[in-house]
Amino acid sequence: MRQVDLKPKCRWTDRRAVPLVILIAAAPLIAQKPPASPDRAWHTADERGIVRDAKRGSRETFPIEPGKAYSLADLIDLAEARNPETRVAWQRARAQAAALGIARSELYPALSVAALSGVDREEIPLGVRFYRHTVPFVQASLVLNYTILDFGARRGRIAAESARLLAANFGFNDVHRKLILQVELAFYRLLNASAQDSAARASLTNAEAVEQAAEERLRDGLATLPDVLEARSATAQSKYDLQAVLGAEQIARGDLATALGAPAATMIQIASLGEVPTPASIGETVQQVIERALEQRPDLLARLASVRAAEARRKAAGAAYYPNLSFRAYPTAQSLYIQQQTLPWGHTADLTGGLALSLNWTVFDGGARQSRLREAEAEARRAEAQVAAARDGIEDEVWTAYSNLTTAFRQREAATALLDSAAQSYAAALASYNYGVRNLLDVTAAQKLLAQARSADILARTQVLTAVAELAFRCGDSIQSTNRNARP
Repeated sequence: MRQVDLKPKCRWTDRRAVPLVILIAAAPLIAQKPPASPDRAWHTADERGIVRDAKRGSRETFPIEPGKAYSLADLIDLAEARNPETRVAWQRARAQAAALGIARSELYPALSVAALSGVDREEIPLGVRFYRHTVPFVQASLVLNYTILDFGARRGRIAAESARLLAANFGFNDVHRKLILQVELAFYRLLNASAQDSAARASLTNAEAVEQAAEERLRDGLATLPDVLEARSATAQSKYDLQAVLGAEQIARGDLATALGAPAATMIQIASLGEVPTPASIGETVQQVIERALEQRPDLLARLASVRAAEARRKAAGAAYYPNLSFRAYPTAQSLYIQQQTLPWGHTADLTGGLALSLNWTVFDGGARQSRLREAEAEARRAEAQVAAARDGIEDEVWTAYSNLTTAFRQREAATALLDSAAQSYAAALASYNYGVRNLLDVTAAQKLLAQARSADILARTQVLTAVAELAFRCGDSIQSTNRNARP
């Protein structure tokens, strides 16, 4: 019987099995599919992997000192160091700086090295016979390319990237400006909530005092049961209002922690409202404030940098109408061997290569250069129009913030007068009630008015602080080094 050799077939099967094993192993990587139907949530093993990655990427411990009452300046410093938005803007500016470095590299020659080794083998006919030629070779080359003249094309690209870097840096400042306002607003909301807590507790104390006085007069036969019920209702209402204030305070604490870049459950102690000075006037005219805003608002400066970038792109597009002169040098060191059938080995080694000047001038391109130039000119005009619109918007924002601050000052004066008169009215009403001159409805009405006056006074003070922060935000004062220590 004839034996059949199966070894070649087995080797062929092994070679085919290797790619099959690779495909099977890679199947989980290419098995991503969309949800099977629109009526069910999507859950796969990939989701669990993402969840594990999220757990591993938990936040690091936030540096809050227990027992320390943080000032607004301390909180702003923490936010600027810890809030991820500042790192996002910083990396964006660093990336734009790298793009500027790429554009500047075009001013320098490009030098590359190439090494090549191989064997050429062919049959050369000669007469009626073919002779085998074998040529092993080794060579190393240096290739130098340099653009000598491009009529400002590279300079235009560099100027455009430099302007974009300016815009990115101003954008970085604008992120800090917005973050500072976010921290200030959260701080003042927490100040208001904490002070409202104290006011609500004081109002509850007043309501309990009225209730106690009503019960004592009922025992003495000088009051009626409806009076006591009315006093108890006022006390219950004060307790209800206190719980609402406590909830608002917890929310304000979470907002402040989030603005700092900390977990929302982070407990941060701050100074009380009485320890924060409240300004009484502005000291500048609205026109002075508007002029300062137009000089230092980072978003406006970023738009002005965008105008520079658009002008640079327009110049670069105009340079395409002119020729481009470049230089190329490629020295090559090589070593060649040759063996011809029936002849001995041969060898040579030498330095070869060449130098070349290249002048490229596009004569006709179907209007592409003209269209690019028109596009760049339109972009430049659009950037200029955006700057004008931004100026108008900034003036309106500053005008509104200035008016709000002026209103807040007047409301603060009115709230102070209201609190003084409400306190005197409550004290007089309670004393008169104890002497039997006034009824309980007058006392509860005075107590409610006093509670409202306390809340209005606290709100008016924090509104002044918020309006000052808003005006500083609209002017760009909050990021100026001369004003950082003068925050209200």
